[in-house]
Amino acid sequence: MMQLPRATLLCAAVLALVACSSNKVDPKDYSGFLKDYSRLKPAQSASGTPVMRWIDPDVKASRYTKVFIEPSQYYPKPQPTAVISAQTLQQITRYFNEAMRRELGSVLTLVKTPGADTIVVRPAITAVSTSNEGLKPYEVIPIALVAAAVNTAAGGRDQDVDIGVEAAFLDGSSQQVLAQVVRKGNGKALENDTQQLTLDDVKPVLDGWARDMRRSFVALQRKAK
Repeated sequence: MMQLPRATLLCAAVLALVACSSNKVDPKDYSGFLKDYSRLKPAQSASGTPVMRWIDPDVKASRYTKVFIEPSQYYPKPQPTAVISAQTLQQITRYFNEAMRRELGSVLTLVKTPGADTIVVRPAITAVSTSNEGLKPYEVIPIALVAAAVNTAAGGRDQDVDIGVEAAFLDGSSQQVLAQVVRKGNGKALENDTQQLTLDDVKPVLDGWARDMRRSFVALQRKAK
């Protein structure tokens, strides 16, 4: 049997790693948090990341001057692991709340209750599969560690960190759904399957999601004028 050159094998490994780390959202990964997924279509976020999204074509973003952000949650409820502690899970949702308040609060007035001229943001960090096969309910966790290319130099196996979010945006008075989005992000890879995940490993992803929320709203405002 003819042996493939080492360079060819290396290229194949890199391509496999890129495929594993893709930010493209697969409908099989939908969590059930959103009430209706049928209207979602492939799109790009404000930063150019692939997402699944729907925006009411009749929405008038310019009429909204306030925002009420519901505390982010996990859906489904996660079970801490040796790599992902309960403390880290709490830190992630807390930081995501702060990031959304920081970004959306820079263009809208933050309010404590929904009402007239208010957009309600309802976010959830959702489950991501750790393999191509469906997981049993008790194996589903909100952040999946996916084995990537073998790191022979370090003598271990790098672990990709994938994190997903689903969010609905509603009218504060009528509770009508104005928009929905499902997206994924890649945190900082861990060196092996025993290294603990920390908030710092996913902070850039959470910041990017919140920043794209602000940019998308500003773009809709300009379009409505």
